[in-house]
Amino acid sequence: MYLVGVTGGIGSGKSAVSDYLASKGITVVDADLAARVAVEPGRPGLQTIAQHFGQDILLTNGNLDRAALRARIFEDTSERQWLESLLHPLIAQEIQAQIASSQSPYTILASPLLLETSQHEWVDRILIVDVPQALQLSRTMARDGNTEAQVQAIMDAQLGREARLKHADDRVDNSADITHLHKQLDQLHQQYLRYASESVSGDNNDR
Repeated sequence: MYLVGVTGGIGSGKSAVSDYLASKGITVVDADLAARVAVEPGRPGLQTIAQHFGQDILLTNGNLDRAALRARIFEDTSERQWLESLLHPLIAQEIQAQIASSQSPYTILASPLLLETSQHEWVDRILIVDVPQALQLSRTMARDGNTEAQVQAIMDAQLGREARLKHADDRVDNSADITHLHKQLDQLHQQYLRYASESVSGDNNDR
């Protein structure tokens, strides 16, 4: 199993990268979706969150009020750390299960916290989706309707751009149009297919 980790700051366009590679038949394991599964109604994770923050952290249908939770944890670092300590192991279990079931030549792990957690230790290669910070800010404000201060707080909680790029095995520039992005990804896709094939050949030779 050859695993490529895809990450980038908020608003960088990780989904555009993952969606395009998925269109080529590559399995994408999305850490954000795994995180949603971990806090679905009936799951222990959601029950623990409600006990800690109070029942008003839930919507009337029993689902997590993500906007309310986001506001709480970004106002209080200790609360964010508490939530991460609860959810990271639960999310890791879900991610590992999805990776294990993948049948594609290589697999993508798309995660905004790939480098901030132990997830980067699972992957064979790290692809950074890179855009200037000013573009991160404007894109996220337009997409989510958040204030500049809210987006900046999220960016400040993430690894900085320069630090992120130091971990990159590969980088795609997503500051231009979608055609420019896809050309870069076409090249990387062929590269990853080759690496995955070589990895399988190496495993077979070791037997």
